[in-house]
Amino acid sequence: MADFFQNGVITTLQNVGGRSLEDMEVELEEFAKRRNMVLLLPALYSEFETPAMETIINELKDVKYLHKIILGLDRATKEQFEDVKKRMSVLNCKVDVLWNDGPRIKEIYKELTDEHFPGLDTPGKGRNVWTMIGYGLTEQDNYAFALHDCDIVNYKRDIVAKLFYPIVHPGLDFEFNKGYYSRVTSKLHGRVTRLFYTPLIKSLEITFGKNRYLDYMESFRYALSGEFSFIRSLGRGIGISPTWGLEVSTLSEVYKNTSNKRICQTEIMETYEHKHQELGSKDDGGGVYKMANDIAKTLFRILSQEGVIFSKASFQTLLSSYYQESRFEISKFNALSKLNGLEYNRQSEILAVEAFQDAIKEAANEFYKDPMGIPPMSPWITVRSVLPKFSDKFYEAVKADNMES
Repeated sequence: MADFFQNGVITTLQNVGGRSLEDMEVELEEFAKRRNMVLLLPALYSEFETPAMETIINELKDVKYLHKIILGLDRATKEQFEDVKKRMSVLNCKVDVLWNDGPRIKEIYKELTDEHFPGLDTPGKGRNVWTMIGYGLTEQDNYAFALHDCDIVNYKRDIVAKLFYPIVHPGLDFEFNKGYYSRVTSKLHGRVTRLFYTPLIKSLEITFGKNRYLDYMESFRYALSGEFSFIRSLGRGIGISPTWGLEVSTLSEVYKNTSNKRICQTEIMETYEHKHQELGSKDDGGGVYKMANDIAKTLFRILSQEGVIFSKASFQTLLSSYYQESRFEISKFNALSKLNGLEYNRQSEILAVEAFQDAIKEAANEFYKDPMGIPPMSPWITVRSVLPKFSDKFYEAVKADNMES
């Protein structure tokens, strides 16, 4: 059984009572009569060739409260797009598949790029999420949106129920819900969170002092999880990062657009297993090294917008603090692993934090040269203010793709 400790500036909703999923779903089906719930699924076609996606589809067959599923499909040919539509058609609710590589959505991207909206020439999860949100907003009756990744090996439909419940319950007042969970098998996973994000947040506090933004970011138990939900009015005003800084950038956008009192995090499953990425390095510029670099630049940019002044000296202090804090985290997780009889390779953990140190150094140099960095994709409310009829065109384009066979 989880703890019930509330240690942050947002509300934490733990799994403490053993409530059955079926009981929660009965309530959600009642809420669905007044509040349309839409599930967003960002996917590559290659994920439909894995057991994880098959499990997700089988689990979603039993969900009765969803108004619609929007699946954003990347890296797919025409034939693969048709295959995905067929596979998703077994679900009980309506499914709209966004073929992001198709001519109609490419034309949508071109029109927005011609109007100088940024980030649309950068394929990836960020653009996919942004596209799905925009399409979901074309229907005015859609009230709440939830999103999760499509590579979850041990997927259960509990995830969807627990993402939606806090933001659609009429007796609660939350606008945004972040999912969290444990990342443990025979060993500890989640290197970027454990060994990079957490000690970096602490190092930023040591170097620049505590502030409201860092208090907020430190409150999330799994800030880098890909699962979250939000209500329509909040989604209209959020910019989405096209980089690996997507999760941190989204939390930062939520911070700027609503009150901490209307933000919660929910334990959506006991443990979470998905595909693991290579560590990467400064030389190859890929893997979780790239993720850490983008996250660091996102944090630096948001803090500078909050009035924090960066200098070469402060970055040197930050690196020194990170060295100390990351090693302290290693000692914590070594002890945790020993107590629970888990595998723990201290040397591989040290190699990870050394790579993360390089990522921070590179991010600091890049930020110092260009503090604005890669701009986020514009909030959809901005798109609609520039192109008032764009929603109708977008809706019709997706409708045409999904009606063709």
